[in-house]
Parts: sequence; C-alpha cells; structure tokens
Amino acid sequence: MLKKYTCIICPIGCDIEATVEQDRIVAITGNSCPKGIDYVSQELANPLRNIATSVLIQNGDLPLVSVRLDRPIPKAEIFPAMTEIKQLCVTAPVQIGQVLLQNVAGTGANLLVTKPVRATG
Repeated sequence: MLKKYTCIICPIGCDIEATVEQDRIVAITGNSCPKGIDYVSQELANPLRNIATSVLIQNGDLPLVSVRLDRPIPKAEIFPAMTEIKQLCVTAPVQIGQVLLQNVAGTGANLLVTKPVRATG
C-alpha cells in the first residue's frame, strides 16, 4: 500500500511516499535525508507529536505565557493533554524552562515555559 507523509523532523518538510506492507517499509522516495525514513518508521509504529501553545497568566505584563512539552507524546494523547493544559491559569512571574505542569495527561511529558513573563505592579 502506498502511503504519503510530510516529514516534520526538520524545516524542509519533505513529501515522502512509502510503500508499506504489514507495517514495514518496502520502498520509500522523497526524503532528502535519513531522518525521513526514521520519521515514517515512527509514524507506522507509534506516531508522536509535540505541543506548543499558550496558557493564561494573571498579574503579568502579558495576558498569556507561551509553553511547550519537553518531549513528544503519542498522537492519540494530544486532545487529553490539551484539555488539561487549557484548564491552567498561572500567576506571574514565570521564567523560561519553568515547569508549569508535570506528567501532562499521564504522558510523562512536562509543560515548560518558553518565554518569561514579568509580574505587573
């Protein structure tokens, strides 16, 4: 079976076509580097994604703080993770790298601050 992918490992975003039989790659074209093969292999076995979003912040010089997970999580866990993240509201100040939430939705990933927000007043 022919499957099409857009690799998300690097900024190139290669359009990859892979012939797959019984969840194994038989042939692959379109990848500019070996990372494309690794990406398709991962997609077949257990697709992973990272989340970058924002969280409400009180008493900050900005209304939102940008955040991301510290590691990719299974694609199927994105919606449960976002449900948990959307419930957060933190208080300024926060610093880059600060953990706002540990083990998001039971995935083992932590939610990190990616931009500092100073307290007002």
